[in-house]
Amino acid sequence: MARFNTKPLSGTRDFLPLEVMRRSYVLRVVERVYQSYGFEPLETPIMERLETLLGKYGEEGDKLIFRVAKRGEKLARVLANAPDENNIADAGLRYDLTVPLARVVAEYRHRLPRVFKRYQIGPVFRADRPGKGRYREFYQCDLDIVGSSSPLVEAEVIHAGAQVLQELGFQGTGAEGFRVRLNHRGVLRGLMEVVGVAPALEEAALVAIDKLDKVGLGGVRRELEERGISAQATQALLALLEAAPQDVAACLAWLAEVLQPSKTGSQAVSELEQVVQALAGGPAAPHLRLDPYLARGLSYYTGAIFEIEFPGLSGSGGGGGRYDDLIGMFSNRSIPACGFSLGLERILLLMEERGMFPDHLAGRPQILVTQFDAATRPASLALAHRLRQAGFTVDLYPDLDRYGRQFRYAEARGIRYAVLLGPDERARQAVGVKDLSTGEQVEVPQEALVGWLAQRLDTCGQDDHGSPEPASG
Repeated sequence: MARFNTKPLSGTRDFLPLEVMRRSYVLRVVERVYQSYGFEPLETPIMERLETLLGKYGEEGDKLIFRVAKRGEKLARVLANAPDENNIADAGLRYDLTVPLARVVAEYRHRLPRVFKRYQIGPVFRADRPGKGRYREFYQCDLDIVGSSSPLVEAEVIHAGAQVLQELGFQGTGAEGFRVRLNHRGVLRGLMEVVGVAPALEEAALVAIDKLDKVGLGGVRRELEERGISAQATQALLALLEAAPQDVAACLAWLAEVLQPSKTGSQAVSELEQVVQALAGGPAAPHLRLDPYLARGLSYYTGAIFEIEFPGLSGSGGGGGRYDDLIGMFSNRSIPACGFSLGLERILLLMEERGMFPDHLAGRPQILVTQFDAATRPASLALAHRLRQAGFTVDLYPDLDRYGRQFRYAEARGIRYAVLLGPDERARQAVGVKDLSTGEQVEVPQEALVGWLAQRLDTCGQDDHGSPEPASG
């Protein structure tokens, strides 16, 4: 018999039960916090027309779109001629959740509120080289506000993302916490203007600067020069970036002085000051850091941009910004918008490495109903149903095995209590209950079983993370 490679495709993963429960635990926190800020859910297809996706992510992003080949007669016609990357595909897997949102707003604008606050959680795809914490398929947790130019919009999405991280256990700005890096695309353009980068080379320079955390100043210097930026402009730009103060207020004052000759830069500093003021006093405020070389490579950003940084971990843990022109690409009208996305995979990786998950997760059974023999099976089945109706999570052992084997199965699943209903227990109208953590076994009257279990499970904290509380009695 032929052997098959059973590993998942490179850059994708299978999730076993504990991993699924951990992901669900994090996603429940994300969704609860997002909804508490007034955001509503939205769903869009995994595939989009290729024309919808291309040209929205910059030169690097377009290369990473997973293209989906044409089908049937359309594919046959292409294959009969000269097939290439540009004509063999007419669809692509979504690269992010923002461009699909822009398409939705353009399509359904008359059915949406004037200011539309939406969140979307789902998989996106990148034809990237996988590495630690980087995958070809991964989840994003997006929230966006469409229809307002107020700086409160930036503050709302940043605060919501920061609150999620705080509730998951990331505290402070040190090794166990996170930072919110904040900049403005106009600041970058102003900096390039004052050092003499030609307007035609601004986008090329932004792509190079966006790689700073990956290749360092030396790598950015080489890439800027390779992209045609003069050595003099490159040196002046990097010198300015290195001179930026760390303190938020000091950095704003420094930027205002440096960018005074640039109308674009001065306007950007003014907008950045308004965002900083709107962020004061909220969850993100203690984590805020101005970062004049933060670029975010996506070409659709028009204003404030921001990223989540976990100290000691390369790459971004989430980010976003203002993109006032993107929706206009689909609707032929200017509609302001701003969004933020948390990178679920990075968060999960860190929480696992740091042991941040709770010991008991929702979804794990609390009780195992055992089997004695065929004659008592109906009574065991009825008992399992009764306990489920009382609000417990209950597993029913399916086979007529020895009790020892059933107990080992329960222990492997992390189930604390096994209940026994053999002929002797039935005759006494009782149920045996074995605590698998201590080995102690007691007999409880059938009418008192639900209350007895509820008291013990409440005491041992099984219901702290989303399981319904059992009814007493």
